[in-house]
Amino acid sequence: MNEPFIDQGTSLMPLSNWDEFHVKSGFTTRRNGYSEKPYDQLNMALHVDDRLEDVLANRQYISEQLEEPLEHWRTLNQVHSTVVKDLTELDDSVTKHDETVIDADGMITNDKKHVLTTFYADCVPLYFVAPHERWIGLAHAGWRGTVNGIADKMVEAFNQQGISSDALFVTIGPCISQPYYEVDEKVSSQIPTQFKQVLKQSQQGRYLLDLKELNRLYLQLAGVKPDQIAITQYCTYESSDLFYSFRRDHGQTGRMMAYLTLM
Repeated sequence: MNEPFIDQGTSLMPLSNWDEFHVKSGFTTRRNGYSEKPYDQLNMALHVDDRLEDVLANRQYISEQLEEPLEHWRTLNQVHSTVVKDLTELDDSVTKHDETVIDADGMITNDKKHVLTTFYADCVPLYFVAPHERWIGLAHAGWRGTVNGIADKMVEAFNQQGISSDALFVTIGPCISQPYYEVDEKVSSQIPTQFKQVLKQSQQGRYLLDLKELNRLYLQLAGVKPDQIAITQYCTYESSDLFYSFRRDHGQTGRMMAYLTLM
């Protein structure tokens, strides 16, 4: 399968493989923003120790690039959970881009006014679309969310809307890749036995974990067709010119943003 994200040398990497589904989707880079080191340049997150005015300027800039007003952006307070919210059941006031009060890591909607946004610096962005039913979803999957099956919980949320698993298309976005993601036994012991192939021993008691593959396996187990799951080759740790990386930058870094909306 071809690389789903296109690096245009700008602030946005659109998701090209979904053009036919009439959605606007992609991932921000760290280019062309207002933030200063160590958050240079396009930090999109308010929860890091960046200047508020710089982050808001970055968001306004991306809003203009996407032609999607900030009042339509929907956000969550990401807590490494497997909680998924149906935004059509919530008042928009509780998911405003600059006032996150809902603790969750996944959301779905069929409202064209909702621009779903989630934030990353090594964790896995999961993009969902049910093109015929016109529902979309975004999830933030760190190691905890991944191991505990947030991918499966997202599929479940669509199932509750009467959407079958095999109607879903999913893209696994840029995150830290296996060669750079070493974990200890505390993490490795929580991975289900049937998925142990995602671990490669690196040294005594430590393993390299493939987060992309683990999410793919969960999606497949939940009934998503293998040929409807796209996986990026981009690695946040490796591409320091493109992305922030929590692990590479020792925690002092910004965040990229995944975005997804119906057109």
